[in-house]
Amino acid sequence: MSTRQPSAVSRQPKTTSQSGSFTAHGSCLAAHEVGFTVVELAVVAAMVAILTTMIVPLARYSARRQDEIELRYQLRLMRDAIDKYKQYSDLGLIPPQLGSEGYPPDLKTLVEGVTLVGQLDKKQKFLRRIPTDPMTKKAEWGMRSFQDEPDTFAWGGQNVYDVFSLSEARGIDGTYYKDW
Repeated sequence: MSTRQPSAVSRQPKTTSQSGSFTAHGSCLAAHEVGFTVVELAVVAAMVAILTTMIVPLARYSARRQDEIELRYQLRLMRDAIDKYKQYSDLGLIPPQLGSEGYPPDLKTLVEGVTLVGQLDKKQKFLRRIPTDPMTKKAEWGMRSFQDEPDTFAWGGQNVYDVFSLSEARGIDGTYYKDW
């Protein structure tokens, strides 16, 4: 029996030729078959468009939710300042004003401060500034005085018992921002 001798021809695949390119397995690809087809690109573009239409409402919802969190924070900040003013008034540290029931006359008073009884040249400030309403983007707030009806949105002007947003819009939960 004769044994076969290995061929002198190399068995490694060619990588390029004039008509196209070869794969590692030796099959030929024509030059026009390399890359993506128009259908593949259209499918990818459609998928990107669908994902974009899903993300845009989510981003709007997220931004609105952030504004609502900010509104709750600003309302709490001002209400705490009003309560602190009332506490100082009840303790006799702030000179009482007739008809004020111990509440500040306006929001500006909370920023400018009041002189405490028995202390010279010392002002107690309750707010650094009047915060901006994140819904209206203005530093304007609706106010209620202690003498006003609880459900009214008209300020009597005697004092500031409560604050609310002037926005007429509804929150994500369906309630009006002015009712918060």
